[in-house]
Amino acid sequence: MGKTSIRKNDMVIVTAGKEKGKKGKVLRVVPEKKRVIVEKINFIKKHQRPTSAQKQGGIIEKEGLIHISNVMIFCEKCGKGVRVRHQRLADGSTERMCAGCGESFD
Repeated sequence: MGKTSIRKNDMVIVTAGKEKGKKGKVLRVVPEKKRVIVEKINFIKKHQRPTSAQKQGGIIEKEGLIHISNVMIFCEKCGKGVRVRHQRLADGSTERMCAGCGESFD
């Protein structure tokens, strides 16, 4: 388990794999596996059996996990994926900011 700069609802860009270059919003972060689920990226097909909760069975498409190293936070000002810098504020809290232009992500 480790710390990550990527959080839920961040805009990210995929940097490697079959979905390279696509942008999307982070739906979920799984820090213990070092993976994220990004909206409309890396669809997988799951064979679902009908249950009492879900009456309809069949093949369901849903987003799969992507390793954190294969995504970067997307900076609107820079227009590309950027590294994240952490800066301590006067009140003692930290904020995430773009390493290139200095724009805050929080």
